[in-house]
Amino acid sequence: MRAPRGLRARGELARLRQENAALRRRVAALEGRDDLRYLFVMTYGRSGSTLLQGVLNAIPGYLIRGENRQMMRQLYDYHRTGAEARRVQRKVMRRLTGTNTPTDPTRPFFGMDGYPTRRSLAGFRRLALETILRPEQDTRVVGFKEIRWAREDAGEFVAWLREVFPGARFVVNTRNHDDVAKSLWWAEDPTALERLKRAEGRLLALAAELGDAAYHVRYDDYVADPAALEPFFTWLGEPFDEQRVREVLAVRHSR
Repeated sequence: MRAPRGLRARGELARLRQENAALRRRVAALEGRDDLRYLFVMTYGRSGSTLLQGVLNAIPGYLIRGENRQMMRQLYDYHRTGAEARRVQRKVMRRLTGTNTPTDPTRPFFGMDGYPTRRSLAGFRRLALETILRPEQDTRVVGFKEIRWAREDAGEFVAWLREVFPGARFVVNTRNHDDVAKSLWWAEDPTALERLKRAEGRLLALAAELGDAAYHVRYDDYVADPAALEPFFTWLGEPFDEQRVREVLAVRHSR
């Protein structure tokens, strides 16, 4: 016999309230994680970055997620649209009133001059931690690797990521272009070598702009000799366990 509709509805409401309370506790815990550090892998497809992801995740306390098709990029576009609307509307109101008078309900963009830029950054960080990064209790360093950095404004996007994730650092992973160009979809592209050169040039230029906040590793170097990663571990501030690195490199990645 089925429970009365009203009773089922109350039961569903109670379940949703429990889920909401659990989510609030989770978000509160994440907001209190001021101990987290952030690391992002910048690269292009078929560079061996999944293997590097495995090396990083073998470090105790590291949780580097895989690609997410640049979901953060969508948040960046959202923020950029809001910030530009705020700037324009404030300029309009200064021109019309001579003061910083806020928009009112008679204005077509009412309220956009109050878009909270700083609060939105904190909100994006909470959202990313809750949905994309999902650090665990013992996580010290969290981030993701991504191959999609092709837009011309990648520098501005990276600067925004550093605002969302204070202290974020970036590692650029590269590989011999001839080998990459023979792999999977690249092999079908007659312009592969040219595209790879442009992509790598963009990433290395970004790394140069970031200075000490970025590090460049070469797949061909550390696959041939795992000890080539020791300076990278020094940059990370982590002890270098060559045997553990060799064990990770011996496992096939990116299946």
